Amino acid sequence: MRDATVAEDRATQAILDATRSSVLDFGVRRTTLSDVARRAGVSRMTVYRRYPDVDAVLRDLMTREFGAVIDAAAGAAEGADGRTRLVRSMAAAVRELRDHPLLRKVADAEPELLMPYVLGRMGETQRLGRVALLRGIAEGQADGSVRPGDPQLLAQSALLVVQSFLLSAGIAEDVDERALLGELDRVLDSLLR
Repeated sequence: MRDATVAEDRATQAILDATRSSVLDFGVRRTTLSDVARRAGVSRMTVYRRYPDVDAVLRDLMTREFGAVIDAAAGAAEGADGRTRLVRSMAAAVRELRDHPLLRKVADAEPELLMPYVLGRMGETQRLGRVALLRGIAEGQADGSVRPGDPQLLAQSALLVVQSFLLSAGIAEDVDERALLGELDRVLDSLLR
C-alpha cells in the first residue's frame, strides 16, 4: 500500500510541476490537462483521476508553491519575541511572493483568476497564511509581545493587510516599491502591538 501512495505522490508532484511549467510558458487559459499529462509523462487518465480541470490542478499548485514560501518565511524568521518573528515572517513572505514567477504570471496575464480570493472566498493559501498568523499570534500573546484580543480577529485583520500589500502594492504611484513594502513591517507591528 505504501508503494502505491509514494507512486501517487510522485505522479501528483509531476502533474503539479508540469502544470507550473505550462502555465509559465502559456498562461492558465492555454494550459490543457492533455498538455500537463504529456509534460508530466503520465497518461491523461492519471491526470483526470486526480483533477477534473485545469483550475483544480492550479489551486493545488498555488497551495504547494505559495504554502512553501509561507512555511519557509515562518521558519527563517528571527527576533527577540513572537511579534517580531511574526512580522518579519509575513513581510518576508510578501516580498518573496511578489517576485514569485507563478503569482506574477497569473497576476499579470490573468488577474481575474485571483478576484474570487480577493472579493469573495478564502482560498487554501489564505488559510495557510491565517494558520501561520494564528501560530505567531499565540506565541506573541504568550510572551506578551502581541496585544490581548481574539486571535482569530487579529489573524484575519493581519491577513487582509498582508493580502493588500501582496496584491495591490503595484498600484502605488510615485512610491518606491521596496520602501512601500518596508511600511508593511510597521503596519503589521502596529496592528499586533
